[in-house]
Amino acid sequence: MIDIHSHIIYNIDDGCKTIEESIQLIKKMKEVGFSKIVLTPHYMEGSKYQANNKIKNEKLKKLKQAIKEKNIDIDLYLGNEIYISSDIEDLISKDEIHPMGNTKYLLIELSLYNEINNVEDYLYELKLKGYIPIIAHPERYLYFQKDYKKMEKLYESGVLFQSNYGSIIGVYGKDAKKLIKYALKKDMITFMATDIHRPNSPLIEDFDKIIKKIKKIIGEEKFKKLSETNALKMLKNK
Repeated sequence: MIDIHSHIIYNIDDGCKTIEESIQLIKKMKEVGFSKIVLTPHYMEGSKYQANNKIKNEKLKKLKQAIKEKNIDIDLYLGNEIYISSDIEDLISKDEIHPMGNTKYLLIELSLYNEINNVEDYLYELKLKGYIPIIAHPERYLYFQKDYKKMEKLYESGVLFQSNYGSIIGVYGKDAKKLIKYALKKDMITFMATDIHRPNSPLIEDFDKIIKKIKKIIGEEKFKKLSETNALKMLKNK
């Protein structure tokens, strides 16, 4: 499997706090079946989560060396979970934020509670510039939970969706659980990812149960697409 949404880079956002925690978490993810991980720390303008690419790459380099020394065979890539704004292209050019690996794909977070006016326009502008937006965990957004048609409209505009594994077992509440089931059945999800933050996350212990629940809805073949095939295409910039 390939994970495209994680908060594993240490001491940079609300994820792992130390390099030891990062290593511990990567080891656990390897054990449950992940072979590649995109590290996507938060980037939110005007907040404490604004580490630039120089900082991220320095930490990534140390992390890669550390897992190599411990013989943890897993590939790490750099990205960001970027809070939606009109400055995204400018932030990329200033080397502040990072697309997914060395691709044109961008992992974008919306407000959990308040619907953003003209979000389609922001995303359309990014697509005009050659970027491919991926909306992180749509099942968690309150306005999508209240009106599924809003999520469907965004999907129909050509935006890709990444859902969180934990949503299927109610980690984010019953409404997120209902919406991810609906979205999976409607074939609106392109990627499944962990959005994992810390090594003590119950997600790891529940992973077998999570996989079984998702496969029961979409089957083995589609699960492979959402958990691996589509992510591999993304990393190859296809």
